[in-house]
Amino acid sequence: VDSTVINEEGIDVLADYLGKGPEVSAWTAKAMGGNVKFEDALAARLALIEPSRSSIESCIKDRPFQLTPGVEGLVGALHEKGVDVWFVSGGFRIMIEPIAEALGVPRTNILANTILFEDDDRGTYKGFDPKEPTSADMGKPRAVREVKASKGHKTVVMVGDGATDAQAVAEGAADKFLGFGGVADREAVREKADWFVYDFEEVTKVVKGLD
Repeated sequence: VDSTVINEEGIDVLADYLGKGPEVSAWTAKAMGGNVKFEDALAARLALIEPSRSSIESCIKDRPFQLTPGVEGLVGALHEKGVDVWFVSGGFRIMIEPIAEALGVPRTNILANTILFEDDDRGTYKGFDPKEPTSADMGKPRAVREVKASKGHKTVVMVGDGATDAQAVAEGAADKFLGFGGVADREAVREKADWFVYDFEEVTKVVKGLD
C-alpha cells in the first residue's frame, strides 16, 4: 500500500506529524531495503512514535492520504474484470481502511498490522498484535498463502515497491511480482520483478485488454 497505492509511507507521515520523522524514516529505509528484520524495524518505529488512537485519527484528518497517480484507474479496471483486489501491507489497518474505502476495496480484503490501544480517553499506545502475519519478517508470503487458501485463487500477482513484496514470490506464495518504482525506485526490487513499471497506466492498459 505504502509507496504503491499511496505516494508516501504511512508510518513516516505519522512520525513526521508527531515530530519523529527523521528517526523513523531511517528505520523505514532499512526495512524496505531488506537490511533488517521487519519485526525489529516495526517495533523500533512504534516505540519511537508511541501513537495513540486519537493522534492517528488527527493525522488522518490533517494529513489525508494522496493516491498514487493511476492507481484508482487500475483498481477500477481490475474490479471491472472481476479480479479480487487485496491490500497486504506491513502498515497499519487503522490508516489503510480509509484508503481501501476510497478505492472500493472491502475492509475484509485488508491484511495489515493492528495497533493495540489502552481503553482510555486518548487510546494510549499499548503495542501491536504479533499474531498478524504481516508483523514479522516473511509475513507477506504467509498473508498471501492465507488469501489463496481461503479464497481458492489460482493465480496471485503481488504488486509493490519493496523487498518484502518480492518475498511473496520468492517463497512461492504469489505467482508473479509486479514491481512498482513510481514513488521509490529500488534496484533490488527491479532485479526481482517479473515486470517493473513506473506508471500504473501501463498496467491498466494491459488489464483492459484482457478477455
